[in-house]
Amino acid sequence: MSKFAKGTAVALLTLALGACSSTGSEEDLVLNQKSPDALYTQARTSMELGNYAKAVKSLEALDSRFPFGPHKTQVQLDLIYAYYKLDDAAQGLANIDRFIRLNPTHPDIDYVFYMRGLMNMQADRYFFHELMNIDRTDRDPQNAISAFKDFDKLIKSYPNSKYAADARKRMQYLKNRLAQYSVQVAEYYIKMNAWSAAAVRAQSVMETYSGTPATERALEIMAQAYDELGQNQLKQHVMMVMQANFPNNEMLKH
Repeated sequence: MSKFAKGTAVALLTLALGACSSTGSEEDLVLNQKSPDALYTQARTSMELGNYAKAVKSLEALDSRFPFGPHKTQVQLDLIYAYYKLDDAAQGLANIDRFIRLNPTHPDIDYVFYMRGLMNMQADRYFFHELMNIDRTDRDPQNAISAFKDFDKLIKSYPNSKYAADARKRMQYLKNRLAQYSVQVAEYYIKMNAWSAAAVRAQSVMETYSGTPATERALEIMAQAYDELGQNQLKQHVMMVMQANFPNNEMLKH
């Protein structure tokens, strides 16, 4: 590239960056000049139109400029929802924790715990894997565990909440996901010939996630592990449980 071409490219890039900076500054200036009611109306209009990125800008401006204004708690609730729609779990969870800390007795606190569960579920999934239909139940389950706890707290603390029924359904999904994760960990231990660890991990599925589809595989792992460990009595007990619950299992035929 010639010196002239390089110079032109740099100049154009500088102009582009300056334009972006100018546009951002102008937008911030406009937001800073609006009244609380005007900002909130703009935010609500943006949300209704599905423009959550623009809504967040208005809500954040409102939250920072008028933290004790007439819309203060509703602004925080709207921010939580907008971050959820933007798939920004990190910001959403930060705002949720702040809301719970500042408004522990708010009438909509059940909604906030529900949204916390949704946010953690959102953080647990990976869009690319869903798009490509890739099973990645072996990924770190910490967010799934947190989501399960959020929904559990909602149901126990606010059993009459309108969000309780949906929370129960989501807990079942999370229970299945966590059970499958434990089974995959147990299978890894089998590959490593760590039979005792495999048996313990599979047993945790029976104790913590009973009634999930992973239960049958957990029993198979336990039977295999106890056989390798020479624990015949424990193996026979597992086989009896399998016979009672999964009479058509292939392991029983042998």
